[in-house]
Amino acid sequence: MSSLPNMHDAEPIPAEARAEIDRLLQSGDLFRYTAPQDAPVALLEREFAAMMGTKYALAVSSCSAALFLSLKALGLPRDARVMIPGFTFAAVPSAIVHADCAPVLCEVGENYRIVLDDFKARLDSVQAVVISHMRGHTSDMDAIMALCDARGIPVIEDAAHSLGTVWSGRKIGTIGCIGCFSFQSYKLVNAGEGGILVTDDADLAAQAVILSGAYEHNWKKHIAHGDNTGALAQAFARWQNKLPLYNLRMSNLSAAVIRPQLAHVSRRVSDGRRNHDFVAARIGRSAWISVPDKLEPEERAPDSLQFNLVGMDRQEVRAFADAAATMGIKVQVFGLSTDNARAFWNWHFLPEMPELPRTRAMLETACDTRLPARLTLDDCALVADILSAAAEQVMGPGRAYGT
Repeated sequence: MSSLPNMHDAEPIPAEARAEIDRLLQSGDLFRYTAPQDAPVALLEREFAAMMGTKYALAVSSCSAALFLSLKALGLPRDARVMIPGFTFAAVPSAIVHADCAPVLCEVGENYRIVLDDFKARLDSVQAVVISHMRGHTSDMDAIMALCDARGIPVIEDAAHSLGTVWSGRKIGTIGCIGCFSFQSYKLVNAGEGGILVTDDADLAAQAVILSGAYEHNWKKHIAHGDNTGALAQAFARWQNKLPLYNLRMSNLSAAVIRPQLAHVSRRVSDGRRNHDFVAARIGRSAWISVPDKLEPEERAPDSLQFNLVGMDRQEVRAFADAAATMGIKVQVFGLSTDNARAFWNWHFLPEMPELPRTRAMLETACDTRLPARLTLDDCALVADILSAAAEQVMGPGRAYGT
């Protein structure tokens, strides 16, 4: 049998980043506001906004920071209720709590997407919505935006896992009023830590910039050269000295690591989709594994694989994960892994704990494993065969579909 590649290495930093990193280390200019203009962070913001087709971008310390700043920029009242999917990472409700708001969770189905009937039933009780495209799975954004727009409810997109995903021809992260992305090591672009938000709203952008820590008049370094009377400049003037400052800035060193990777995004998206679809089709032949289909308008950019185990009880699900691990594949079962940060019942900091039976049932059989874009199809075939073999080891070969 061929040897399995290391599934857990992050994407390597491109060689072209090293000269700029060395220059920064020699100069010591790691603070984004040291340079009068065109610091690496400012250049990253400009390049990322151009890539996404948005007017503004703000690079910050994490996607969690981007979500927090987005909520603060919306000017929500204390204890405002903010709806999120019941399937997301603990950082999302945490950002809402830090923003002095209250998370409201809605049901997520077996396909990892928001249950629209439950979403709609809770919508009139909230003042904002954060849509987590969890693990890159896009809920029905047409329906969600129609429901929210009809009520004047702002939508923030948590696109931490969705850089490169497209919905009905629109880039994920540009559909709501603000989109937030992650540069944590296991995302499509690897900076270890880091995040960025995008928006076309000058007022939201100006507030987020100042809140992030643009003290005194450092916000001027966020304005395009010569555009001192445009919408963003006017918004900065309105908000000068009116907002508290948080230190959530990105350093120049992180930006230097990120910028060369933007040119690799398209290839990584293409390779990641190829790998995901290949493995999904192969394991989908097992009687014990089901990979939910994507929604028709969605073109995903996956860097990991999620699937549901079929016909297994808890003991058998755990036995499957153990068998896969013995064969070299680490599988996380969201709802059965101890203290998993993606299982909502472990978020004891919530002001109110909901009953979400559909989400809970999904999480107890939903599996997750890394599937980096850098894998070859031969690597992917080995991954798929191990997952199928682990299921058969626990349950037997079962009945082939169609027989």
